[in-house]
Amino acid sequence: MYVPQPSRSDAAGRDAGDQPRVYQVWRGSNEFFLRGRFIFGPDVRSIFLTMFLIVAPVVAFCVFVARHLIDDFPGDWGISVMVVVVVFTVYDLTLLLLTSGRDPGIIPRNTHPPEPEGFDGSNDSGVQTPQQLRLPRTKDVIVNGISVRIKYCDTCMLYRPPRCSHCSICNNCVERFDHHCPWVGQCIGLRNYRFFYMFVFSTTLLCLYVFAFCWVYIIKIRNAESLSVWKAMLKTPASIVLIIYCFLCVWFVGGLSVFHCYLMSTNQTTYENFRYRYDRRANPYNRGVLNNFLEIFCSRIPPSKNNFRARVTVEQGLQQTRVASRGFMSPNMGKPVGDLEMGRKPVPWDEPRTAADISDLEAGLGGFLDEKEGRLTHASPDLSRDDLPADLMEGRAGTHSRRSSWVNRTGTSESVDSMNAQMMNAQIIAAWEAIQSDPVH
Repeated sequence: MYVPQPSRSDAAGRDAGDQPRVYQVWRGSNEFFLRGRFIFGPDVRSIFLTMFLIVAPVVAFCVFVARHLIDDFPGDWGISVMVVVVVFTVYDLTLLLLTSGRDPGIIPRNTHPPEPEGFDGSNDSGVQTPQQLRLPRTKDVIVNGISVRIKYCDTCMLYRPPRCSHCSICNNCVERFDHHCPWVGQCIGLRNYRFFYMFVFSTTLLCLYVFAFCWVYIIKIRNAESLSVWKAMLKTPASIVLIIYCFLCVWFVGGLSVFHCYLMSTNQTTYENFRYRYDRRANPYNRGVLNNFLEIFCSRIPPSKNNFRARVTVEQGLQQTRVASRGFMSPNMGKPVGDLEMGRKPVPWDEPRTAADISDLEAGLGGFLDEKEGRLTHASPDLSRDDLPADLMEGRAGTHSRRSSWVNRTGTSESVDSMNAQMMNAQIIAAWEAIQSDPVH
Protein backbone atom coordinates (compact mmCIF):
# COMPACT_ATOMS: atom_id res chain seq x y z
CA MET A 1 0.00 0.00 0.00
CA TYR A 2 1.33 3.44 -0.88
CA VAL A 3 2.08 5.61 2.09
CA PRO A 4 2.58 9.30 1.26
CA GLN A 5 5.85 10.65 2.52
CA PRO A 6 5.86 14.00 4.31
CA SER A 7 7.30 16.82 2.27
CA ARG A 8 10.32 18.80 3.33
CA SER A 9 8.17 21.84 4.02
CA ASP A 10 5.96 19.81 6.39
CA ALA A 11 8.98 18.42 8.21
CA ALA A 12 10.50 21.87 8.47
CA GLY A 13 7.21 23.17 9.84
CA ARG A 14 7.14 20.50 12.52
CA ASP A 15 10.78 21.20 13.40
CA ALA A 16 10.05 24.90 13.70
CA GLY A 17 7.07 24.15 15.89
CA ASP A 18 9.24 22.07 18.20
CA GLN A 19 11.79 24.86 18.60
CA PRO A 20 11.52 27.01 21.75
CA ARG A 21 10.62 30.65 21.56
CA VAL A 22 13.16 33.40 21.97
CA TYR A 23 11.94 34.45 25.41
CA GLN A 24 12.32 30.86 26.65
CA VAL A 25 16.06 30.77 25.86
CA TRP A 26 16.75 34.45 26.58
CA ARG A 27 20.24 34.95 28.00
CA GLY A 28 19.47 38.14 29.89
CA SER A 29 18.13 38.34 33.43
CA ASN A 30 14.68 39.52 32.38
CA GLU A 31 11.32 38.12 33.44
CA PHE A 32 8.64 37.50 30.81
CA PHE A 33 4.86 37.38 31.20
CA LEU A 34 2.01 36.31 28.92
CA ARG A 35 4.35 34.19 26.79
CA GLY A 36 6.81 36.91 25.98
CA ARG A 37 4.36 39.75 25.43
CA PHE A 38 5.69 41.67 28.44
CA ILE A 39 9.33 41.90 29.46
CA PHE A 40 10.39 43.09 32.90
CA GLY A 41 13.64 43.36 34.78
CA PRO A 42 14.77 40.78 37.35
CA ASP A 43 13.51 43.05 40.16
CA VAL A 44 9.96 43.13 38.80
CA ARG A 45 8.50 42.51 42.26
CA SER A 46 9.34 46.07 43.22
CA ILE A 47 6.59 47.27 40.88
CA PHE A 48 3.99 45.97 43.33
CA LEU A 49 5.47 48.13 46.07
CA THR A 50 5.34 51.13 43.74
CA MET A 51 1.71 50.43 42.89
CA PHE A 52 0.85 50.12 46.58
CA LEU A 53 2.51 53.46 47.37
CA ILE A 54 0.31 55.07 44.72
CA VAL A 55 -3.01 53.29 45.23
CA ALA A 56 -3.11 53.22 49.06
CA PRO A 57 -3.03 57.01 49.61
CA VAL A 58 -5.53 57.55 46.78
CA VAL A 59 -7.97 55.11 48.38
CA ALA A 60 -7.53 56.86 51.72
CA PHE A 61 -8.12 60.22 50.02
CA CYS A 62 -11.33 59.02 48.38
CA VAL A 63 -12.69 57.49 51.59
CA PHE A 64 -11.76 60.15 54.16
CA VAL A 65 -11.55 63.38 52.13
CA ALA A 66 -13.12 63.35 48.65
CA ARG A 67 -16.29 61.65 49.88
CA HIS A 68 -16.97 64.54 52.27
CA LEU A 69 -16.26 67.18 49.63
CA ILE A 70 -19.01 65.96 47.29
CA ASP A 71 -21.69 68.04 49.07
CA ASP A 72 -19.43 71.03 49.76
CA PHE A 73 -19.28 72.19 46.13
CA PRO A 74 -22.22 73.38 44.03
CA GLY A 75 -23.58 71.27 41.19
CA ASP A 76 -21.42 68.39 40.05
CA TRP A 77 -18.13 69.94 41.10
CA GLY A 78 -18.04 67.87 44.26
CA ILE A 79 -18.17 64.49 42.49
CA SER A 80 -15.55 65.68 40.01
CA VAL A 81 -12.97 65.81 42.81
CA MET A 82 -13.20 62.04 43.23
CA VAL A 83 -13.54 61.30 39.51
CA VAL A 84 -10.44 63.27 38.63
CA VAL A 85 -8.25 61.55 41.23
CA VAL A 86 -9.46 58.08 40.17
CA VAL A 87 -8.91 58.75 36.46
CA PHE A 88 -5.52 60.30 37.13
CA THR A 89 -4.48 57.28 39.21
CA VAL A 90 -5.45 54.87 36.42
CA TYR A 91 -3.49 57.01 33.98
CA ASP A 92 -0.48 56.98 36.29
CA LEU A 93 -0.56 53.19 36.69
CA THR A 94 -0.86 52.77 32.91
CA LEU A 95 2.31 54.80 32.42
CA LEU A 96 4.00 52.64 35.06
CA LEU A 97 3.15 49.47 33.14
CA LEU A 98 4.22 51.03 29.81
CA THR A 99 7.56 51.89 31.39
CA SER A 100 8.14 48.60 33.12
CA GLY A 101 6.64 46.04 30.75
CA ARG A 102 8.18 46.94 27.39
CA ASP A 103 11.53 46.43 25.72
CA PRO A 104 13.62 49.46 26.76
CA GLY A 105 15.81 49.17 23.66
CA ILE A 106 17.75 45.93 24.10
CA ILE A 107 20.32 45.25 21.40
CA PRO A 108 20.36 41.55 20.39
CA ARG A 109 23.54 39.71 21.24
CA ASN A 110 25.88 38.44 18.57
CA THR A 111 26.53 34.72 18.34
CA HIS A 112 30.22 35.38 17.63
CA PRO A 113 32.60 38.34 17.85
CA PRO A 114 32.68 40.69 14.86
CA GLU A 115 35.54 40.49 12.38
CA PRO A 116 38.22 43.16 12.70
CA GLU A 117 38.07 45.93 10.14
CA GLY A 118 40.27 45.28 7.16
CA PHE A 119 40.45 41.51 7.81
CA ASP A 120 40.60 39.61 4.50
CA GLY A 121 40.79 36.08 5.94
CA SER A 122 44.48 35.54 5.17
CA ASN A 123 47.83 37.24 4.97
CA ASP A 124 51.05 36.70 3.10
CA SER A 125 52.33 34.00 5.43
CA GLY A 126 48.95 32.31 5.86
CA VAL A 127 49.22 32.64 9.64
CA GLN A 128 46.86 34.72 11.80
CA THR A 129 48.86 36.95 14.09
CA PRO A 130 47.72 37.90 17.61
CA GLN A 131 47.02 41.41 16.38
CA GLN A 132 44.59 40.00 13.82
CA LEU A 133 43.00 37.69 16.38
CA ARG A 134 42.46 40.32 19.07
CA LEU A 135 39.68 42.86 18.56
CA PRO A 136 40.36 46.48 19.57
CA ARG A 137 38.87 47.44 22.93
CA THR A 138 37.45 50.75 21.68
CA LYS A 139 36.59 52.50 18.44
CA ASP A 140 36.12 56.13 17.53
CA VAL A 141 33.04 57.17 15.56
CA ILE A 142 31.91 60.61 14.43
CA VAL A 143 28.58 61.91 15.80
CA ASN A 144 27.49 65.32 14.52
CA GLY A 145 31.09 66.22 13.73
CA ILE A 146 32.41 65.19 17.18
CA SER A 147 34.50 62.09 17.81
CA VAL A 148 32.81 59.65 20.22
CA ARG A 149 34.50 56.56 21.60
CA ILE A 150 32.48 53.34 21.67
CA LYS A 151 33.47 50.22 23.59
CA TYR A 152 33.32 46.52 22.95
CA CYS A 153 30.92 44.48 25.11
CA ASP A 154 32.38 41.08 25.98
CA THR A 155 29.01 39.72 27.11
CA CYS A 156 27.02 40.67 24.01
CA MET A 157 30.03 40.35 21.66
CA LEU A 158 29.37 43.65 19.88
CA TYR A 159 30.57 47.21 19.75
CA ARG A 160 28.04 49.27 21.64
CA PRO A 161 26.45 52.03 19.55
CA PRO A 162 26.82 55.59 20.83
CA ARG A 163 24.85 56.21 24.05
CA CYS A 164 24.48 52.47 24.60
CA SER A 165 25.61 50.77 27.79
CA HIS A 166 25.42 47.31 29.34
CA CYS A 167 23.14 47.03 32.37
CA SER A 168 24.69 44.75 34.96
CA ILE A 169 21.27 44.07 36.52
CA CYS A 170 19.37 43.04 33.40
CA ASN A 171 22.55 41.78 31.66
CA ASN A 172 21.66 43.46 28.37
CA CYS A 173 23.06 46.24 26.20
CA VAL A 174 20.42 48.98 26.07
CA GLU A 175 20.22 51.79 23.52
CA ARG A 176 20.34 55.31 24.95
CA PHE A 177 20.77 53.80 28.39
CA ASP A 178 19.66 56.22 31.11
CA HIS A 179 19.65 54.10 34.28
CA HIS A 180 18.09 51.04 35.83
CA CYS A 181 15.14 52.12 37.96
CA PRO A 182 14.39 49.78 40.88
CA TRP A 183 10.98 51.43 41.42
CA VAL A 184 9.71 50.28 38.03
CA GLY A 185 11.87 47.14 37.87
CA GLN A 186 13.22 47.91 34.42
CA CYS A 187 16.01 49.62 32.52
CA ILE A 188 15.21 53.09 31.23
CA GLY A 189 16.35 53.45 27.65
CA LEU A 190 15.44 54.58 24.17
CA ARG A 191 12.01 52.94 23.96
CA ASN A 192 10.59 53.72 27.42
CA TYR A 193 12.24 56.94 28.59
CA ARG A 194 9.28 59.01 27.39
CA PHE A 195 6.84 56.94 29.45
CA PHE A 196 9.18 56.98 32.43
CA TYR A 197 9.25 60.77 32.56
CA MET A 198 5.49 60.99 32.04
CA PHE A 199 5.02 58.54 34.91
CA VAL A 200 7.27 60.51 37.26
CA PHE A 201 5.70 63.84 36.31
CA SER A 202 2.11 62.53 36.59
CA THR A 203 2.95 61.07 40.01
CA THR A 204 4.16 64.53 41.05
CA LEU A 205 0.89 66.10 39.89
CA LEU A 206 -1.11 63.41 41.70
CA CYS A 207 0.72 64.16 44.95
CA LEU A 208 0.08 67.90 44.54
CA TYR A 209 -3.60 67.24 43.80
CA VAL A 210 -4.13 65.15 46.95
CA PHE A 211 -2.05 67.59 49.01
CA ALA A 212 -4.11 70.58 47.85
CA PHE A 213 -7.55 69.09 48.39
CA CYS A 214 -6.62 67.84 51.85
CA TRP A 215 -6.00 71.47 52.76
CA VAL A 216 -9.28 72.45 51.07
CA TYR A 217 -11.10 69.96 53.28
CA ILE A 218 -9.40 71.35 56.41
CA ILE A 219 -10.39 74.91 55.42
CA LYS A 220 -13.97 73.75 54.86
CA ILE A 221 -14.08 72.30 58.38
CA ARG A 222 -12.59 75.48 59.87
CA ASN A 223 -15.14 77.70 58.14
CA ALA A 224 -18.10 75.43 58.91
CA GLU A 225 -17.37 75.07 62.64
CA SER A 226 -15.53 78.36 63.25
CA LEU A 227 -12.43 76.63 64.51
CA SER A 228 -8.76 77.39 64.26
CA VAL A 229 -6.66 75.64 61.64
CA TRP A 230 -5.01 73.38 64.24
CA LYS A 231 -8.33 72.28 65.71
CA ALA A 232 -9.74 71.74 62.22
CA MET A 233 -6.75 69.51 61.40
CA LEU A 234 -7.48 67.43 64.50
CA LYS A 235 -10.98 66.80 63.13
CA THR A 236 -9.49 64.95 60.12
CA PRO A 237 -6.34 63.02 61.06
CA ALA A 238 -6.38 61.24 57.68
CA SER A 239 -5.83 64.60 55.99
CA ILE A 240 -2.79 65.25 58.21
CA VAL A 241 -1.25 61.89 57.28
CA LEU A 242 -1.89 62.46 53.56
CA ILE A 243 -0.42 65.96 53.71
CA ILE A 244 2.78 64.70 55.33
CA TYR A 245 2.99 61.73 52.94
CA CYS A 246 2.47 63.84 49.80
CA PHE A 247 4.91 66.48 51.06
CA LEU A 248 7.66 63.87 51.39
CA CYS A 249 6.86 62.22 48.06
CA VAL A 250 6.88 65.52 46.18
CA TRP A 251 10.47 66.10 47.22
CA PHE A 252 11.40 62.78 45.62
CA VAL A 253 9.30 62.58 42.45
CA GLY A 254 9.20 66.35 42.03
CA GLY A 255 12.96 66.62 42.30
CA LEU A 256 13.32 63.75 39.87
CA SER A 257 10.98 65.50 37.42
CA VAL A 258 13.01 68.70 37.57
CA PHE A 259 16.29 66.83 37.15
CA HIS A 260 15.09 64.91 34.11
CA CYS A 261 13.60 68.09 32.67
CA TYR A 262 17.12 69.55 32.79
CA LEU A 263 18.54 66.39 31.21
CA MET A 264 16.02 66.55 28.36
CA SER A 265 16.70 70.22 27.73
CA THR A 266 20.40 69.44 27.26
CA ASN A 267 19.83 66.03 25.61
CA GLN A 268 21.73 64.04 28.22
CA THR A 269 21.07 60.77 29.98
CA THR A 270 21.53 60.18 33.68
CA TYR A 271 24.46 57.89 32.90
CA GLU A 272 26.14 60.51 30.70
CA ASN A 273 25.54 63.28 33.21
CA PHE A 274 27.30 61.42 36.01
CA ARG A 275 30.07 59.93 33.89
CA TYR A 276 31.01 62.34 31.10
CA ARG A 277 30.13 65.78 32.52
CA TYR A 278 29.25 67.58 29.29
CA ASP A 279 29.72 70.93 31.03
CA ARG A 280 33.45 70.32 30.55
CA ARG A 281 33.26 69.37 26.87
CA ALA A 282 30.92 69.57 23.90
CA ASN A 283 27.77 67.45 23.88
CA PRO A 284 27.44 65.90 20.40
CA TYR A 285 23.74 65.15 20.92
CA ASN A 286 22.53 68.61 21.98
CA ARG A 287 20.29 70.06 19.24
CA GLY A 288 18.84 72.97 21.15
CA VAL A 289 16.21 73.04 23.89
CA LEU A 290 13.16 72.89 21.61
CA ASN A 291 14.51 70.16 19.34
CA ASN A 292 15.67 68.17 22.34
CA PHE A 293 12.16 68.11 23.82
CA LEU A 294 10.65 67.30 20.41
CA GLU A 295 13.05 64.38 20.10
CA ILE A 296 11.85 62.93 23.40
CA PHE A 297 8.10 63.49 23.14
CA CYS A 298 7.29 63.85 19.43
CA SER A 299 9.66 61.50 17.64
CA ARG A 300 8.57 58.03 16.59
CA ILE A 301 9.55 55.28 19.01
CA PRO A 302 11.60 52.74 17.03
CA PRO A 303 10.30 49.16 16.94
CA SER A 304 11.92 46.57 19.14
CA LYS A 305 14.90 44.75 17.69
CA ASN A 306 13.80 41.57 19.45
CA ASN A 307 10.86 39.33 18.58
CA PHE A 308 10.54 37.52 21.90
CA ARG A 309 7.67 35.32 20.71
CA ALA A 310 9.41 34.11 17.56
CA ARG A 311 10.61 30.55 17.27
CA VAL A 312 14.32 29.91 17.53
CA THR A 313 15.35 28.62 14.11
CA VAL A 314 17.54 25.58 13.68
CA GLU A 315 20.34 27.78 12.38
CA GLN A 316 20.16 30.02 15.44
CA GLY A 317 20.21 27.00 17.73
CA LEU A 318 23.32 25.68 16.04
CA GLN A 319 24.98 29.07 16.31
CA GLN A 320 24.23 29.26 20.03
CA THR A 321 25.62 25.80 20.73
CA ARG A 322 28.54 26.09 18.32
CA VAL A 323 30.01 29.57 18.25
CA ALA A 324 31.53 30.31 14.86
CA SER A 325 34.04 32.89 16.00
CA ARG A 326 36.55 32.34 13.14
CA GLY A 327 39.30 32.56 15.74
CA PHE A 328 38.86 36.20 16.79
CA MET A 329 39.40 36.97 20.45
CA SER A 330 37.61 39.37 22.71
CA PRO A 331 39.58 42.50 23.64
CA ASN A 332 39.59 41.31 27.27
CA MET A 333 40.72 37.73 26.62
CA GLY A 334 43.45 36.87 29.09
CA LYS A 335 42.66 39.90 31.25
CA PRO A 336 40.29 40.55 34.14
CA VAL A 337 37.03 41.48 32.46
CA GLY A 338 33.97 43.25 33.76
CA ASP A 339 31.79 46.21 32.97
CA LEU A 340 33.74 48.85 34.83
CA GLU A 341 31.22 51.46 33.69
CA MET A 342 28.51 49.75 35.71
CA GLY A 343 30.71 49.17 38.75
CA ARG A 344 30.98 45.42 38.37
CA LYS A 345 33.97 43.66 39.91
CA PRO A 346 36.32 42.31 37.23
CA VAL A 347 36.55 38.53 37.03
CA PRO A 348 39.04 36.24 35.27
CA TRP A 349 38.48 35.26 31.68
CA ASP A 350 37.76 31.66 32.59
CA GLU A 351 36.17 29.97 35.58
CA PRO A 352 37.82 30.89 38.90
CA ARG A 353 38.02 27.26 39.92
CA THR A 354 39.92 26.34 36.77
CA ALA A 355 42.30 29.24 37.19
CA ALA A 356 42.99 28.24 40.79
CA ASP A 357 43.69 24.65 39.77
CA ILE A 358 46.12 25.81 37.10
CA SER A 359 47.94 28.05 39.57
CA ASP A 360 48.26 25.21 42.10
CA LEU A 361 49.59 22.86 39.44
CA GLU A 362 52.13 25.42 38.26
CA ALA A 363 53.33 25.96 41.80
CA GLY A 364 53.74 22.21 42.39
CA LEU A 365 55.49 21.47 39.12
CA GLY A 366 57.44 24.71 38.85
CA GLY A 367 60.77 23.50 40.28
CA PHE A 368 60.71 20.24 38.37
CA LEU A 369 59.93 21.83 35.03
CA ASP A 370 62.57 24.51 35.51
CA GLU A 371 65.19 21.76 35.70
CA LYS A 372 63.94 19.62 32.84
CA GLU A 373 61.86 21.26 30.14
CA GLY A 374 61.32 24.84 31.24
CA ARG A 375 58.69 26.50 33.33
CA LEU A 376 55.06 25.77 32.55
CA THR A 377 53.56 28.98 31.29
CA HIS A 378 50.17 30.25 32.34
CA ALA A 379 47.48 29.16 29.89
CA SER A 380 46.29 32.58 28.89
CA PRO A 381 44.32 33.00 25.68
CA ASP A 382 46.48 36.00 24.81
CA LEU A 383 48.78 34.72 22.08
CA SER A 384 51.07 37.72 22.17
CA ARG A 385 54.73 36.76 21.75
CA ASP A 386 55.83 39.35 24.27
CA ASP A 387 54.31 37.32 27.09
CA LEU A 388 56.00 34.00 26.12
CA PRO A 389 59.38 32.75 27.36
CA ALA A 390 62.12 32.65 24.75
CA ASP A 391 62.68 28.90 25.03
CA LEU A 392 58.99 28.23 24.30
CA MET A 393 58.68 30.76 21.49
CA GLU A 394 59.69 28.45 18.67
CA GLY A 395 57.50 25.51 19.61
CA ARG A 396 54.54 27.73 20.54
CA ALA A 397 54.78 29.63 17.24
CA GLY A 398 54.82 26.40 15.27
CA THR A 399 51.81 25.08 17.10
CA HIS A 400 49.92 28.33 16.59
CA SER A 401 50.79 28.34 12.89
CA ARG A 402 49.50 24.84 12.39
CA ARG A 403 46.38 25.57 14.40
CA SER A 404 45.62 28.80 12.50
CA SER A 405 46.04 27.17 9.11
CA TRP A 406 43.84 24.31 10.24
CA VAL A 407 41.14 26.79 11.28
CA ASN A 408 41.26 28.50 7.89
CA ARG A 409 41.34 25.21 5.99
CA THR A 410 38.50 23.40 7.72
CA GLY A 411 36.31 26.36 8.68
CA THR A 412 35.76 24.86 12.10
CA SER A 413 33.59 26.74 14.59
CA GLU A 414 35.83 25.96 17.56
CA SER A 415 36.99 29.15 19.26
CA VAL A 416 40.59 30.01 19.97
CA ASP A 417 40.20 29.91 23.72
CA SER A 418 39.00 26.29 23.58
CA MET A 419 42.04 25.41 21.47
CA ASN A 420 44.30 26.97 24.05
CA ALA A 421 42.57 24.94 26.74
CA GLN A 422 43.30 21.76 24.78
CA MET A 423 46.93 22.76 24.34
CA MET A 424 47.16 23.55 28.05
CA ASN A 425 45.76 20.12 28.90
CA ALA A 426 48.34 18.49 26.61
CA GLN A 427 51.13 20.37 28.41
CA ILE A 428 49.81 19.28 31.80
CA ILE A 429 49.58 15.62 30.70
CA ALA A 430 53.11 15.74 29.28
CA ALA A 431 54.43 17.24 32.51
CA TRP A 432 52.69 14.61 34.59
CA GLU A 433 54.05 11.79 32.43
CA ALA A 434 57.53 13.29 32.81
CA ILE A 435 57.14 13.26 36.60
CA GLN A 436 56.01 9.63 36.58
CA SER A 437 58.90 8.53 34.35
CA ASP A 438 61.62 10.45 36.28
CA PRO A 439 63.34 8.03 38.72
CA VAL A 440 64.25 10.87 41.08
CA HIS A 441 60.61 11.81 41.59
